[in-house]
Amino acid sequence: MTSESGQFDARWQRVLHDLANQDWPAGCLYVVATPIGNLADLSPRALYALQKADLIAAEDTRSSRVLLNAWGIETPMMAAHRHNEAQAAATLLRHLGQGQRVALISDAGAPAVSDPGGRIVSEVRAAGHQVRVIPGPSAVIAALMGSGATSDENPAFVFAGFAPQKAVARQTWLKTWCAVPAAIILFESPHRVRSTATDIAAIAGADRPVTVARELTKRFEQIATVPAGELADWFAQDSQRTMGEFVLIVHEAAKKEVAALGQDAEQIVAAMLRSYSVKDTARLLAAFSGLPRDVLYAKALQIKQQDNEAQD
Repeated sequence: MTSESGQFDARWQRVLHDLANQDWPAGCLYVVATPIGNLADLSPRALYALQKADLIAAEDTRSSRVLLNAWGIETPMMAAHRHNEAQAAATLLRHLGQGQRVALISDAGAPAVSDPGGRIVSEVRAAGHQVRVIPGPSAVIAALMGSGATSDENPAFVFAGFAPQKAVARQTWLKTWCAVPAAIILFESPHRVRSTATDIAAIAGADRPVTVARELTKRFEQIATVPAGELADWFAQDSQRTMGEFVLIVHEAAKKEVAALGQDAEQIVAAMLRSYSVKDTARLLAAFSGLPRDVLYAKALQIKQQDNEAQD
């Protein structure tokens, strides 16, 4: 065991020696990806960049202090979040103008990817200073890696960010994104994940696969792919499934012709809903009409929700 430890220390020293001999220009902004949960995911290059920097601009200095303390990094910090990004950019430009090395980090993952930092990077580049990226952990890529939602034949995916909080805006937003012929990746909070899942089923169709990735890289990490129409039941089976930080991936729609529902069909759906559940209505109508079950499920769910809203 001692021998193995010694070999590891020797390898680690070689890595640090190699890093020290790399080019670390002064007056440069280093955009550094940090762990999204597991502190051990900090890369050696990211660690070295944070140690070598003269100043670290952090989204939340208190949250980042946990990471820096864990790795013994004592570099001074300043806050750079969405509410002070313009002011922070001006301050960082002064430091860069003095030839200092500045590292930019967010609370977790990649700065400027659904996190503050984009404005700072843009202004630093516009001022003529160098920007170097230290890549690393990303909730978007981690969820995609565990979902199986893309392939060599169609590697396309779209990151849509956080879904709107209000139901009507969220549904309109989902209609736009779910029409894209690619996997759609979005973030959601534990407070709204069930509502968003219901909206996805109504808009994308009951059979559309959705991957739920929660607590990525943490102790209770969970990645599950479930048909959209079964998501509500999946969440209801275990209260733990609605806890944590969520990435949802709406898989690309199956390649098939989708029949349009006419007014008569909508009236039939409405009539059946008086006696049957949404799921049974879609199943029975699909058997008799030949229309896609996911289209019928989405329409039945929409009519059911409209009827509930009218009664409230």
